[in-house]
Amino acid sequence: MKKIFTAIVAMVLAAPAFAQFSSGGFELDKQNLYYGVRLGLTVADLSGDAETDAKVGMTLGGVVGLRVSQSTPLFLESGLYYTERGAKDIGYSNLEIPLLIKYGIKATDDIAILPFVGPYFARACWGKTKIYDEETGKSVKIGTFDEKKWTGLKRLNMGFKVGCAAEYNKLYLEVGYQFGVSNIAKADDLTIRSNAFFANFGVNF
Repeated sequence: MKKIFTAIVAMVLAAPAFAQFSSGGFELDKQNLYYGVRLGLTVADLSGDAETDAKVGMTLGGVVGLRVSQSTPLFLESGLYYTERGAKDIGYSNLEIPLLIKYGIKATDDIAILPFVGPYFARACWGKTKIYDEETGKSVKIGTFDEKKWTGLKRLNMGFKVGCAAEYNKLYLEVGYQFGVSNIAKADDLTIRSNAFFANFGVNF
């Protein structure tokens, strides 16, 4: 968490460097293509047959967006995110690719409000899970995807993101929720889905 806080403070201190730019991208006579970086946190849990306590993790990503209509402030955004997901005792890291539709609402000359929705596709990379070892009577950590030690989880996952963002002088803030659609349990008799609340801060170029 200290690293997340330090990075957010660094972005805030850099804000004056972007103050000369306007937000929103609603000039109809211009082609609107933008790039951005995102940093934030997730509050993730698992639902279904594995009701668990939430886990706080980090998010880091880069995005690219394109305005797809000259008559309507409609944007299509994708990118690549590293996110820490799972739950309190079941942790893993994801690489995620979202495909979001954003609609721009020009609140003021400098502030744009952007609600968004769309699917995301993810693959888990690595993780650790805490389980109870009956032989030793202690809790031990094993690989989240280690089938030899427990039933484990599937690496591939998909779901939907919904949320709302605000942009001011190229500074960007968003909050939202990701709800999993895929059943990530390997066991045939279980259903587990990955969900997360997220809040990200960033800069658009």
